[in-house]
Amino acid sequence: MTTQRTRHVGYGIWLIIASLVGWWAAFQLTLEKFFLLENPSEQTNCFVSVLIQCDKNLGSWQGAAFGFPNPIIGVAGWMAVLVMGVALLAGVRFPRWFWGLFGLGILGAFAFICWLIGQSIYSLAVLCPWCMVTWAVTIPTFIATVVHLLRNGTLTRSTRVQHWAGRMMAWVPLMTILAYAIVIAMAQLAGLDFLGEMAGLLF
Repeated sequence: MTTQRTRHVGYGIWLIIASLVGWWAAFQLTLEKFFLLENPSEQTNCFVSVLIQCDKNLGSWQGAAFGFPNPIIGVAGWMAVLVMGVALLAGVRFPRWFWGLFGLGILGAFAFICWLIGQSIYSLAVLCPWCMVTWAVTIPTFIATVVHLLRNGTLTRSTRVQHWAGRMMAWVPLMTILAYAIVIAMAQLAGLDFLGEMAGLLF
């Protein structure tokens, strides 16, 4: 049975931070959904402009892809990530199959938000503030988890690859920034002037 050999404190701390931020975003979206159900003719607190808002996303079928509001998935799913992060800091060792299941969960979350990003940009033509917060923490969590599963032996038996992956963790922030840039470029090329909108709000 292959187990985690070191505590990997940095990765554990990130899982805790990401889960708390992601959970808060999902919780806020859940509250906004309740508000819209009770006040269908009013705007939510996260309505900034025609481009940046939660209302259109929450009212669309994409906002309830599995038959219930998407934020519920986040409220539940981020708690699992939080528990994992705390367990890592506590020095808990997990077998290879458990890491594999965790990786599948993170992969599923990443695939889901990639689909939601595409739907927001190309179908709904809006950018939801709380959704973007979720995207912002899910993307680096996915990248960091792939690197971690390589270095702890879950995805490979090669010690050479594990050693290489251990050094690659320092590149996760750069890879994350590049991923953000791709999303922003997608929005700009689709005609959503996200940069102009943000500049107008800030200045």
